[in-house]
Amino acid sequence: MKNLQGSTAVIIGGSGGIGAATARSLAGAGAAVVVTYRGGEAAARALVGELPGEGHAALPASVEDSTSLNALAAQVRETRGRCDILVNSAGFTKAVPHGDLDALDDAFLDRMWAVNWRGPFAAVRAFRTLLEESEGLVVNVSSIGGLNGSGSNLAYAALKAATDSMTKSLARALGPKVRAMSISPGIVETGFVPGRGPEQNAKIAPSIPLKRVALPEDVAEAVLACATLLTYSTGSVLLVDGGRAL
Repeated sequence: MKNLQGSTAVIIGGSGGIGAATARSLAGAGAAVVVTYRGGEAAARALVGELPGEGHAALPASVEDSTSLNALAAQVRETRGRCDILVNSAGFTKAVPHGDLDALDDAFLDRMWAVNWRGPFAAVRAFRTLLEESEGLVVNVSSIGGLNGSGSNLAYAALKAATDSMTKSLARALGPKVRAMSISPGIVETGFVPGRGPEQNAKIAPSIPLKRVALPEDVAEAVLACATLLTYSTGSVLLVDGGRAL
C-alpha cells in the first residue's frame, strides 16, 4: 500500500461520523487533512487535535454555499499549495416512509438537492484546478439506496443515484488527471438518520449477509483503498454494505 506522505486531503463534512473516521484513516496513512465544518467548530478542532501526524486543520465551509467552497479552495491553495484527495461526506436526511409523498414538500426537496448533490458538485468545481495539478482523487460518499431505491426516504435514494451518475461523468470529464469514485455504504452505525439508533440497527443486522451494520471505519478504509490501492479505478461504485444490497 502506498502511503500518503506529502499529500493533502480535504474532507467536506469531516467532523461527522464517516468524515471523522476518514480523517483518521487518511491521516494515519500520512496525509495532511483539512476537515471542514459548518456549525460544529469545536468538534472539528477536537478531531484535528487528535489526528496522527501534522499539518492538519479545521476550516469553515458550507456545502450549500458555493462562495464558501470557492473560498475554502483558495485558502487550501494559499496554505497547502495542493489538494490530492477531495472527500465529499457532507449530507443530511430524515426518515420518511417511501409511500408518504406528501411529506416530501418542495422546501425539503430543494434542501436535499442543495446539500446532497449540488454541494458535492460545487466542491469538485471549486477544487478542480488543484486536483488536476496534483493528479488527484474525488471520493463521493453515496449509498446503496442509489442502486436499489432503498434508504431513509425516496428523495435520498434518488439523489444518491444522481451522485453515482455524477461520479461516472466526472471520471470521464476529468480523466486522466483526476479520478472519481463513489463509496456506497449500507447502514452505518453513526446516527446519521435521525431516530435510527443502535436498537434499530441491531434488529436489521441479522438480515445482512455479514450479520452486522457497518462501522464508520469500514467506510473510511474503502476511501483509503481508493487513494492507495485502487489506482487504476475511476468512475466506479464501491459497495461497503456487508452484502445488504444482495
